[in-house]
Amino acid sequence: MHLHPAAARARAALVLGHGAGGGVSAPDLVAVRDSALGLGVSVALVEQPYRVAGRRSPAPAPQLDAAWLAVIAHLRAGVFEGLPLVVGGRSSGARVACRTAGEAAAVAVLCLAFPLHPPGRGDDPSKSRLPELSAVSVPVLVIQGERDPFGIPPEGPGREIVLVPGTHSLRSTGAVARAVGAWLENVA
Repeated sequence: MHLHPAAARARAALVLGHGAGGGVSAPDLVAVRDSALGLGVSVALVEQPYRVAGRRSPAPAPQLDAAWLAVIAHLRAGVFEGLPLVVGGRSSGARVACRTAGEAAAVAVLCLAFPLHPPGRGDDPSKSRLPELSAVSVPVLVIQGERDPFGIPPEGPGREIVLVPGTHSLRSTGAVARAVGAWLENVA
Protein backbone atom coordinates (compact mmCIF):
# COMPACT_ATOMS: atom_id res chain seq x y z
CA MET A 1 0.00 0.00 0.00
CA HIS A 2 1.28 3.45 -0.93
CA LEU A 3 -0.09 6.26 1.27
CA HIS A 4 -0.22 9.84 0.06
CA PRO A 5 -1.63 12.11 2.80
CA ALA A 6 -3.15 15.46 1.90
CA ALA A 7 -0.86 18.38 2.76
CA ALA A 8 -3.36 19.88 5.20
CA ARG A 9 -6.11 18.15 7.17
CA ALA A 10 -7.78 15.76 4.72
CA ARG A 11 -11.41 16.34 3.83
CA ALA A 12 -11.85 12.79 2.49
CA ALA A 13 -9.91 9.69 1.51
CA LEU A 14 -9.59 7.92 -1.84
CA VAL A 15 -8.47 4.29 -2.08
CA LEU A 16 -7.51 3.05 -5.56
CA GLY A 17 -6.65 -0.39 -6.90
CA HIS A 18 -4.72 -1.29 -10.05
CA GLY A 19 -5.68 -3.24 -13.16
CA ALA A 20 -5.18 -6.96 -13.63
CA GLY A 21 -1.84 -6.75 -15.42
CA GLY A 22 -0.52 -3.44 -14.12
CA GLY A 23 0.47 -1.77 -10.93
CA VAL A 24 -0.21 1.38 -8.95
CA SER A 25 2.15 3.44 -11.12
CA ALA A 26 -0.26 3.38 -14.09
CA PRO A 27 -0.39 6.91 -15.57
CA ASP A 28 -4.14 7.33 -14.97
CA LEU A 29 -3.84 6.28 -11.31
CA VAL A 30 -0.97 8.73 -10.80
CA ALA A 31 -3.00 11.53 -12.44
CA VAL A 32 -5.98 10.78 -10.19
CA ARG A 33 -3.75 10.67 -7.12
CA ASP A 34 -2.30 14.07 -7.94
CA SER A 35 -5.73 15.57 -8.68
CA ALA A 36 -7.14 14.26 -5.39
CA LEU A 37 -4.18 15.53 -3.36
CA GLY A 38 -4.68 18.96 -4.91
CA LEU A 39 -8.23 18.93 -3.51
CA GLY A 40 -7.16 17.97 0.01
CA VAL A 41 -8.12 14.30 -0.40
CA SER A 42 -5.67 11.75 1.01
CA VAL A 43 -4.95 8.79 -1.26
CA ALA A 44 -3.96 5.16 -0.78
CA LEU A 45 -2.84 3.17 -3.82
CA VAL A 46 -3.33 -0.52 -3.06
CA GLU A 47 -1.41 -3.38 -4.63
CA GLN A 48 -3.18 -6.72 -4.55
CA PRO A 49 -1.28 -9.61 -2.89
CA TYR A 50 -0.71 -11.43 -6.21
CA ARG A 51 1.19 -8.38 -7.53
CA VAL A 52 3.18 -8.01 -4.31
CA ALA A 53 4.17 -11.68 -4.70
CA GLY A 54 5.38 -10.97 -8.25
CA ARG A 55 2.63 -12.83 -10.10
CA ARG A 56 0.98 -11.36 -13.20
CA SER A 57 -2.29 -13.31 -13.10
CA PRO A 58 -4.93 -12.05 -10.69
CA ALA A 59 -6.41 -14.19 -7.96
CA PRO A 60 -10.10 -15.17 -8.15
CA ALA A 61 -12.60 -12.39 -7.41
CA PRO A 62 -13.42 -13.52 -3.83
CA GLN A 63 -9.71 -13.39 -2.90
CA LEU A 64 -9.28 -9.95 -4.52
CA ASP A 65 -12.34 -8.64 -2.68
CA ALA A 66 -11.22 -10.08 0.69
CA ALA A 67 -7.73 -8.57 0.38
CA TRP A 68 -9.22 -5.20 -0.62
CA LEU A 69 -11.66 -5.17 2.28
CA ALA A 70 -8.86 -6.04 4.72
CA VAL A 71 -6.90 -3.00 3.52
CA ILE A 72 -10.01 -0.79 3.76
CA ALA A 73 -10.61 -1.96 7.35
CA HIS A 74 -6.97 -1.24 8.23
CA LEU A 75 -7.15 2.26 6.74
CA ARG A 76 -10.51 3.04 8.40
CA ALA A 77 -9.09 2.01 11.79
CA GLY A 78 -5.99 4.13 11.25
CA VAL A 79 -4.99 6.99 8.96
CA PHE A 80 -8.42 7.35 7.29
CA GLU A 81 -10.47 7.07 10.49
CA GLY A 82 -13.54 9.30 10.37
CA LEU A 83 -13.02 10.43 6.77
CA PRO A 84 -15.59 9.98 4.00
CA LEU A 85 -14.21 7.19 1.82
CA VAL A 86 -14.25 7.05 -1.97
CA VAL A 87 -13.10 3.74 -3.47
CA GLY A 88 -12.10 2.94 -7.00
CA GLY A 89 -9.52 1.69 -9.38
CA ARG A 90 -8.63 0.99 -12.94
CA SER A 91 -10.14 -1.93 -14.88
CA SER A 92 -10.04 -4.97 -12.56
CA GLY A 93 -9.53 -2.64 -9.59
CA ALA A 94 -12.72 -0.81 -10.55
CA ARG A 95 -14.61 -4.11 -10.53
CA VAL A 96 -13.31 -4.90 -7.03
CA ALA A 97 -14.33 -1.44 -5.81
CA CYS A 98 -17.84 -1.88 -7.24
CA ARG A 99 -18.32 -5.34 -5.73
CA THR A 100 -17.21 -4.17 -2.28
CA ALA A 101 -18.51 -0.57 -2.14
CA GLY A 102 -21.37 -1.41 0.21
CA GLU A 103 -19.28 -3.45 2.64
CA ALA A 104 -16.56 -0.77 2.56
CA ALA A 105 -19.18 1.90 3.42
CA ALA A 106 -17.93 4.02 0.52
CA VAL A 107 -19.61 7.35 -0.22
CA ALA A 108 -18.76 7.05 -3.94
CA VAL A 109 -16.97 4.85 -6.47
CA LEU A 110 -14.49 5.90 -9.17
CA CYS A 111 -14.05 3.54 -12.12
CA LEU A 112 -11.20 4.10 -14.56
CA ALA A 113 -11.58 2.00 -17.73
CA PHE A 114 -14.31 -0.26 -16.34
CA PRO A 115 -14.10 -3.50 -18.38
CA LEU A 116 -17.76 -3.89 -19.40
CA HIS A 117 -17.02 -7.13 -21.27
CA PRO A 118 -13.98 -9.00 -22.60
CA PRO A 119 -12.79 -7.59 -25.97
CA GLY A 120 -14.89 -8.91 -28.82
CA ARG A 121 -17.58 -10.30 -26.49
CA GLY A 122 -19.91 -7.30 -26.31
CA ASP A 123 -22.72 -9.19 -28.01
CA ASP A 124 -22.66 -12.01 -25.42
CA PRO A 125 -24.85 -10.96 -22.46
CA SER A 126 -23.39 -13.74 -20.30
CA LYS A 127 -20.00 -11.96 -20.47
CA SER A 128 -21.30 -8.56 -19.36
CA ARG A 129 -20.00 -7.08 -16.12
CA LEU A 130 -22.69 -4.41 -16.05
CA PRO A 131 -24.41 -6.07 -13.05
CA GLU A 132 -21.32 -5.32 -10.90
CA LEU A 133 -21.52 -1.67 -11.87
CA SER A 134 -25.31 -1.45 -11.56
CA ALA A 135 -25.27 -2.94 -8.05
CA VAL A 136 -23.46 0.12 -6.65
CA SER A 137 -25.86 2.28 -4.65
CA VAL A 138 -23.65 5.37 -4.19
CA PRO A 139 -22.57 7.88 -6.87
CA VAL A 140 -20.29 6.39 -9.52
CA LEU A 141 -17.99 8.10 -12.02
CA VAL A 142 -16.77 5.97 -14.92
CA ILE A 143 -13.99 7.41 -17.06
CA GLN A 144 -13.66 5.43 -20.25
CA GLY A 145 -11.56 5.71 -23.40
CA GLU A 146 -13.87 6.47 -26.32
CA ARG A 147 -12.40 3.52 -28.26
CA ASP A 148 -12.12 1.04 -25.36
CA PRO A 149 -12.30 -2.53 -26.73
CA PHE A 150 -13.75 -3.60 -23.35
CA GLY A 151 -16.87 -1.55 -24.12
CA ILE A 152 -18.44 1.61 -22.76
CA PRO A 153 -20.91 1.29 -19.89
CA PRO A 154 -24.21 3.13 -20.22
CA GLU A 155 -25.18 5.96 -17.92
CA GLY A 156 -27.55 4.92 -15.18
CA PRO A 157 -29.07 6.13 -11.93
CA GLY A 158 -26.27 7.74 -9.93
CA ARG A 159 -23.74 6.78 -12.62
CA GLU A 160 -21.92 9.35 -14.75
CA ILE A 161 -19.87 8.31 -17.78
CA VAL A 162 -17.06 10.55 -19.05
CA LEU A 163 -15.42 9.63 -22.34
CA VAL A 164 -11.84 10.71 -22.96
CA PRO A 165 -9.70 10.30 -26.07
CA GLY A 166 -8.07 6.89 -26.35
CA THR A 167 -8.58 3.26 -25.47
CA HIS A 168 -8.49 1.12 -22.32
CA SER A 169 -5.07 2.51 -21.34
CA LEU A 170 -6.47 6.01 -20.58
CA ARG A 171 -3.31 7.80 -21.66
CA SER A 172 -5.21 11.14 -21.74
CA THR A 173 -4.19 11.79 -18.16
CA GLY A 174 -5.02 15.50 -18.27
CA ALA A 175 -8.62 14.77 -19.25
CA VAL A 176 -8.82 12.04 -16.60
CA ALA A 177 -7.49 14.35 -13.87
CA ARG A 178 -9.90 17.15 -14.80
CA ALA A 179 -12.93 14.85 -14.78
CA VAL A 180 -11.98 13.29 -11.46
CA GLY A 181 -11.22 16.67 -9.89
CA ALA A 182 -14.62 18.10 -10.80
CA TRP A 183 -16.41 14.98 -9.58
CA LEU A 184 -14.44 14.69 -6.31
CA GLU A 185 -15.34 18.30 -5.47
CA ASN A 186 -18.98 17.21 -5.39
CA VAL A 187 -18.72 13.84 -3.63
CA ALA A 188 -15.87 14.33 -1.15
